[in-house]
Amino acid sequence: MMYLLIFALLFVAALSLFIYINPVFGGRPSRKETEAYHAFDHYVKGKFVFPRKGDSGALHSTVKPEHSVSAQADRSPKGQVPVSTIDWDKVKSSKDSLTWFGHSAFLLSIDQKKLFVDPMLGPIASPVSFVGPKRYSEKILDLIEEMPPIDAVLITHDHYDHLDYPSIQKLKNKAGHFFVPLGVGAHLIRWGVAQDTITELNWWEEIQFQGLTLALTPSKHFSGRGIFNRNSTLWGGWVILGKQTRFFTSGDGGYDGHFKEIGEKYGPFDIALIEGGQYDRRWYWAHMFPEQSVQANVDVKGKTMMLIHWGAFTLARHSWTDPIERALKEAESKNVHLIAPKIGETILLTESPASPPTSWWNL
Repeated sequence: MMYLLIFALLFVAALSLFIYINPVFGGRPSRKETEAYHAFDHYVKGKFVFPRKGDSGALHSTVKPEHSVSAQADRSPKGQVPVSTIDWDKVKSSKDSLTWFGHSAFLLSIDQKKLFVDPMLGPIASPVSFVGPKRYSEKILDLIEEMPPIDAVLITHDHYDHLDYPSIQKLKNKAGHFFVPLGVGAHLIRWGVAQDTITELNWWEEIQFQGLTLALTPSKHFSGRGIFNRNSTLWGGWVILGKQTRFFTSGDGGYDGHFKEIGEKYGPFDIALIEGGQYDRRWYWAHMFPEQSVQANVDVKGKTMMLIHWGAFTLARHSWTDPIERALKEAESKNVHLIAPKIGETILLTESPASPPTSWWNL
């Protein structure tokens, strides 16, 4: 018994040392910062929380159990998911555009500013290279080197499938500024990002950036990159308002009443990117089912909807195409205009809405 206890203590000590030494796990907010967080209603007993809005189960009862619990044989594609050749001329043009890189990573061109949101272009969503969800498509990390200068990087939260250490290493000298939720700046500082290029925001906080309005909005999720720092940093979605385009991306999170609040305060949006992949009844509070995603788009008053958080990694037990197929069906029933561009495809946001998507995922 004594030997088991000694082994357990040594294991915990070794794990703690590994997390402390390895920069991929990021940093921690300072004591001064955490003391300031105590003034917020959504910071309780040293952790950020989501205040219950009362609508979390509004659509939960309508989701069929067989779609969310049973394991599917096609959880990952049989072959590599192709990446479209990037049309850099379209990306660099003066027109507002969006280029999706799979999952929740996308490059937004708005008012001739280039904003990179959740730039996770690494090959694996994990702190170590030998275990974790691997990307479906070919290596795309080097695409960062081909991109035009990035005016700003926006992060929704610090999970590995959204905040990627290798991607930040390539971006830290290419991006002019970083906008992140409270506490996330500690990760970037440890990774060599200059502190004066980082701005942290609280929920509902707005800031002006080169003529754009940026606002961090609430989401019903959680944070943490290690076993000792869960919910030590904030998470959220982003509102981005330009001269011609009103844009929203939800970040990760379950369905609740905050979407209606966002729609009332900032809607309507010309386009809303809503997460709707990697769902399961066991974590319904932290991720939406596709049917809920469509309703969230209705709540925020999105004129056009795009489903994100799918197409790159397997993080749940449903088939990898289930999110988009269910979202398309629900969008049709609710008369929601849903687009599904190919990975790497650039769509123009100021032109007529795209035609119904082709089923490019049927490989």
